[in-house]
Amino acid sequence: MVTNKTKDILLSANQWGWVMEPDAMQILKIAGLDTPRLFFATSIEEALKNARLIGYPVVAKIVSPEVVHKSDVHGVVTGIFDDVKLHETFNLFSKINGFQGILIEETLSGIELIIGAKIDNQFGAMVLLGMGGTGVEIYRDTTLRMAPLKQNDALSMIRSLKAHRLLEGYRGSDPINIDKLSAALITFSRLALKLEDHIESIDCNPVMCTSQRCVVADARFILKATMA
Repeated sequence: MVTNKTKDILLSANQWGWVMEPDAMQILKIAGLDTPRLFFATSIEEALKNARLIGYPVVAKIVSPEVVHKSDVHGVVTGIFDDVKLHETFNLFSKINGFQGILIEETLSGIELIIGAKIDNQFGAMVLLGMGGTGVEIYRDTTLRMAPLKQNDALSMIRSLKAHRLLEGYRGSDPINIDKLSAALITFSRLALKLEDHIESIDCNPVMCTSQRCVVADARFILKATMA
């Protein structure tokens, strides 16, 4: 069952064909996934206030219905340590087509993963797990399963990755919290199944995993053209 709030977000986003990140994060949070501490700001005053609430350093992202891939327009700035850099970033983003505001997020660390879903005409919601970040297309270390996932499915996906040793702790590095990652996969798979009549795909990249948590740091929902 899709919540009324989620349905409202999807219907509102239908005019663009995809869900902008502030709303995408809200959908994920409603579903029970871990998301960063973040604020959406439409003015520099709001941006500065929210950055101070979160605490520097912060990440800033462009919010525009005309920008699906933020990296293509240099619409993500990390390592913002003070008001001056944030003011400069806000001014740069305000010149990008369709600018509606700026998303301010806490800075996260950890191993970067991707969790995604695609609605297959034959099999329905398919869930993907892989090594994420900007190198996702280079490494191509991914695995797929049909939704919904159970615990054994999630653990099997994690172990199927070629780089799974990195997740379990490699050469003295801390292992990530496998229980948190498997729980995130299961929750995400249920969300994808609920939304399969509304979406074409969901991309959560990166999902930042540490020994403490697995947080969706960036997300994008692509809607079906016939969504009602």
